[in-house]
Amino acid sequence: MIAKPPRKPASAAASSAPAPPAGADERPFWQRKTLSEMTDAEWESLCDGCGRCCLNKLEDEDTGRTFFTDVACRLLDWNTCRCKDYRNRQKKVPDCVRLTPRNVRRIVWLPPTCAYDLLAKGRDLYWWHPLVSGDPDTVHTAGISVRGRVRAGEETVPDEELENYIVSWPGQVPRSGSKAAAPGRKPAAAAPAKTPVRRS
Repeated sequence: MIAKPPRKPASAAASSAPAPPAGADERPFWQRKTLSEMTDAEWESLCDGCGRCCLNKLEDEDTGRTFFTDVACRLLDWNTCRCKDYRNRQKKVPDCVRLTPRNVRRIVWLPPTCAYDLLAKGRDLYWWHPLVSGDPDTVHTAGISVRGRVRAGEETVPDEELENYIVSWPGQVPRSGSKAAAPGRKPAAAAPAKTPVRRS
């Protein structure tokens, strides 16, 4: 991911940044641009670093319903909640999905806290998102990330045992996220999938 540069103190920013032209839209880029209008750096900065999408998922082949597990992709760093080899992730993990402005609207398994999903649906970012808070740690302190919640890595859990690791929290918005700018969505209660298929 492309990290957001540190924020300057208000006084420094005010003294060094030129005044915007009269009538200019001063809203942050994610409020004034569509997903397809964003630069690569802006797009990458939308990832809040929660790691939820890097958890293995199961799909009920009869209903299409998705279930999260607390089993992490082999490339996920459980502490930083970032990919250990982001540049080469699709070579090392063939079923890793690369999000694009086009497919983000069709993917049904993104967590309800995901910035890409929120913006695609016309919502705003939560208060703890690093772009809003200016602090990459708020995603952890708000209880959004997977830090401390991963039970196993995918390399140690056979496909046929993934059903034993189904959890509901990745599909929920924690209470600490309730003061967010965007409303949370109420997820359906998790239940064992009939015919699980590994997804990540």
